[in-house]
Amino acid sequence: MISFLLTLTRFFRGLHRAWQKPNFLSTLLIATMILISGTLFYTSVEGWSGIDAFYFCVMTLTTIGYGDLHPTSDISKLFTIFYAIVGIGVFIALITQIAQAQIEKKD
Repeated sequence: MISFLLTLTRFFRGLHRAWQKPNFLSTLLIATMILISGTLFYTSVEGWSGIDAFYFCVMTLTTIGYGDLHPTSDISKLFTIFYAIVGIGVFIALITQIAQAQIEKKD
């Protein structure tokens, strides 16, 4: 448990440092917009609840992909392909910026 708390503390320290950089805020805004647009798409096209659609978006962009939800229409499948390619790249950039802020020495 102590190890988890130390890791969580380091993560939030890196998040706090990254928050002070304009590039991070831009990337965070883009990531948020991607999650919102995906959630809205899946609620309207697939008919999923907001929670299910958001859950699917997060599972897709974090590359976990449990498989309990999946797109059923052709348009949803095509959207998911594009969504995953773009979204995973943005999430990697976001996590990279947090990690870089964590390992940077304070001036």
